[in-house]
Amino acid sequence: MSRVPRFDPAKPIDLHTHSSASDGTEEPAEVVRQASLAGVGTIALTDHDSTAGWRVASAAAVRHGVTLVPGVELSTQIGRASVHVLGYLVDPQNVALRVEMDAVRESRVTRAERMVARIGADYPLTWADVLAVAETGATVGRPHIADALVVNGVVPNRSAAFDSILHWRGGYYQPHHAPAPERAIELVRAAGGVPVLAHPATRGGAALLDDRFSELLAAGLLGLEIEHRENGEEGKRVLRELAARHDLIVTGSSDYHGSGKPNRLGEHTTAPAMLERIIESASGSSPVYP
Repeated sequence: MSRVPRFDPAKPIDLHTHSSASDGTEEPAEVVRQASLAGVGTIALTDHDSTAGWRVASAAAVRHGVTLVPGVELSTQIGRASVHVLGYLVDPQNVALRVEMDAVRESRVTRAERMVARIGADYPLTWADVLAVAETGATVGRPHIADALVVNGVVPNRSAAFDSILHWRGGYYQPHHAPAPERAIELVRAAGGVPVLAHPATRGGAALLDDRFSELLAAGLLGLEIEHRENGEEGKRVLRELAARHDLIVTGSSDYHGSGKPNRLGEHTTAPAMLERIIESASGSSPVYP
């Protein structure tokens, strides 16, 4: 039986945000509160490889009158290119999904430690500096290294860190475990969720459009995040054509990280009809309505 969506279609829908459960600077409840203050009616909390923020965010959503779409952003990789897959309304207890997310988070921490050791040989940076800027319970990764570099005066902001020292060409890159995007899509579908390719028209993800798209569709891809500040205009045009050709869900979102990125809540949004398709397609979990 189909479910009747109970979100407010008159208010903006932002389906990509991060909290301190991964690499955002605000706790999950604060992300929800900020969405309410910004006039956003529906948000998805999509922390990297983690559902740890869902419970607190759900309570905050009821309190602040915001609809919450629980989700994750799975880290995947093709060669050295990082590719992200958004998974909406998955079953957080699905064993295969949990095992993969645990493996990615563990690998991210050990990779971060190796990177800090290498960076620390050339710049003022220690592992203790990185731990000092990470929220309790967060999986420490490159964004926290960037924050520590900012605190130590090495770079002015996160973006500068990622454009230089933390760029894979910067000389400090270390590999880490991440599945292929096709595998992540299969895991999301098996967990009853809806897989959407995150900002696929960025420089790193553009190759997917030519080289892997048919494989992603065969794995069960259901949507494309098109309206996103990192997608180029030509890439968005191609994505719209692909979405129309294959009847894919189309989303738009901020990729909000608090003060960690300039992205602002509600700067790009998703059409109500597309959110309805996500809800109707999911069987793993349900939105939290105020």
